[in-house]
Amino acid sequence: MRDLSMLYREVVLDHSASPRNYGRLDGATHSADGDNPLCGDSIHVELAVDGDTVTDARFDGVGCAIATASASLMTEAVRGKTAAQARALSDGMQETCSGQRAGGSAVGDVEMGTLAVFEGVRRYPLRAKCATLAWRTMRSALDAQRS
Repeated sequence: MRDLSMLYREVVLDHSASPRNYGRLDGATHSADGDNPLCGDSIHVELAVDGDTVTDARFDGVGCAIATASASLMTEAVRGKTAAQARALSDGMQETCSGQRAGGSAVGDVEMGTLAVFEGVRRYPLRAKCATLAWRTMRSALDAQRS
């Protein structure tokens, strides 16, 4: 567990200090806004979806280190995935962070990889909401095309 804790710190520090895919996405086909009023995190997610494949993902907004790192990792993780795989990753993050099955997708079919470092936030329910904000927002974006 100590190694996972150290990896968690490294991943969160790296992705919060230098978030990947931060900013608006030209040509976005899907978008959504999400917020966590308990801590002030507010995020906007944009996706480019071609057919059933997420070809690009970006985010912007204001969030704590955990929310920012998770959003950065989310944009990397969903790129190249089908909508069903992206939803399954979202469910996997929910389960990883809360210990509760999200109940929407076949989580067992998706490899969580680096995202497993967020397992430690399940001891802190408010932090779990920070870690899953981008994922819930991405899922909302998939469910509603950009108007």
